[in-house]
Amino acid sequence: MPRLSNALPKYRKHRASGQAIVTLSSVDHYLGPHGTKTSKRQYDRLVAEWLESDRRLLPAQGDGITIVELCSSYFRFAKGYYLKNGRCTKVTPAIKLALRYVNNWYGKELACDFGPLALKAIRQRMVDDGHSRVYVNDHIDRIKRMFKWGVGEELVSSDVYNALAAVPSLRRGRTEAPETARVLPIGDDVVEATLPHLPAVVADLARFQRYTGCRPAEACMIRPCDVDRSSDIWTYTPDSHKTEHHGRKRVVFVGPKAQAILLRYLVRDAEAYCFCPADSEAKRRAVVHDARTTPLSCGNKPGSKQKKRGRRRPELQPGDKYSTDSYRRAISRACEIRNIEKWSPNRLRHTAATEIRREFGLEAAQVVLGHSQANVTQVYAERDASKGIEVAKLIG
Repeated sequence: MPRLSNALPKYRKHRASGQAIVTLSSVDHYLGPHGTKTSKRQYDRLVAEWLESDRRLLPAQGDGITIVELCSSYFRFAKGYYLKNGRCTKVTPAIKLALRYVNNWYGKELACDFGPLALKAIRQRMVDDGHSRVYVNDHIDRIKRMFKWGVGEELVSSDVYNALAAVPSLRRGRTEAPETARVLPIGDDVVEATLPHLPAVVADLARFQRYTGCRPAEACMIRPCDVDRSSDIWTYTPDSHKTEHHGRKRVVFVGPKAQAILLRYLVRDAEAYCFCPADSEAKRRAVVHDARTTPLSCGNKPGSKQKKRGRRRPELQPGDKYSTDSYRRAISRACEIRNIEKWSPNRLRHTAATEIRREFGLEAAQVVLGHSQANVTQVYAERDASKGIEVAKLIG
């Protein structure tokens, strides 16, 4: 019969000694006199710890685990923990890249021997590879987080993590690592120059995001059932958003300009996404068809060129909603073709935040952007330099 991989190790009697015994990861554990409550309680405790450690035997004080084993266990945990809507978030591949640096140099070393000097050596290697300061700091924090997780799982000693926590982050101006360009608002003139060269659905998606100041992901996933149209100002409650794991609610306020754009996309199934790539592709094909000069009696008719077999793979078919990546690629492609300054959808959020802060103040920008703290809003909303100039004229 096939071996049951999910079966629990058995509580058995060791005939020679009369003790209860259980075998975990090929190691026998004696539990005390067979049949007693103490031995069964010991059995339950050991099996629970063994299951919690992903069916791996925990070495004494974690001294026997290697770096590669620690990385493997942590990555399995990360794939099951960093999930959203049943799919891995972007944190998971970032963790994989960070752990690759650790494995390449220290994979065969014991986790208890990994210290601050080893972490600094990995950090310098990232710098030598040309990565930015922010990128390096993020990866080093992920490595520290792995050892912190290992302490909680009793895989490594707390002394190892405490020593790594003493390694400071790279500071601006005090390292050879290059700085990343700051994300700034995009001018409305650049946006207006780009919109005519975008597919109609993507252009409306960009306009909606610009008027509401929502995140690109929130704009992509809007559905008719998520929009409350009972008052003059509509409210859009995303089914999922960036900070929902903190227990926060996100409400996007939809004003008259955004309503005029969204109204054209609400006549569909309540659960369907408003901005649909399939609709965009259908409109593109209709435009191409209207521009054809060949009579319909000659050449191919719409749909006649599709083969019965060998059609496009399902993953290449237009989807039911835009992702943040496909949304960004559509804009980048239009900018490259027309030689326009390249910009990303998230800069529309910066533009909206800056305008709101200038006209209505920081608190209004905080509410519209959905931030719980004003210092986060200041990252998106640029200060109005004209106010400083006005003050200087009066008191300077």
